[in-house]
Amino acid sequence: MDRFTLNSQLEHLQSKHVGTGHADTTRYEWLVNQHRDTLAAMVGHTHLTAFTALAEYESMARVRYNIKSKMIAPCHRQGPTPVAPVDGDDTADMDTSL
Repeated sequence: MDRFTLNSQLEHLQSKHVGTGHADTTRYEWLVNQHRDTLAAMVGHTHLTAFTALAEYESMARVRYNIKSKMIAPCHRQGPTPVAPVDGDDTADMDTSL
């Protein structure tokens, strides 16, 4: 395969599937995609949900609900959080207070 075909196939894959990554993917975005993929696999495979329910001594419905709730924010961002830019300031300062 030539380089153009390979790049066009990769771009098509990246536009079609969320979480395949690209050159500008941050570590945090990659980590969130990995966690969401893992949680989706746990919900999608009944035997994994049953094993988790047994280990946590919960019903399968409760485990499914908990996993789906975790998918909303699978990783909590650590470190400084970006704040809105001040009037007249083009760059957003980082809030260093925790």
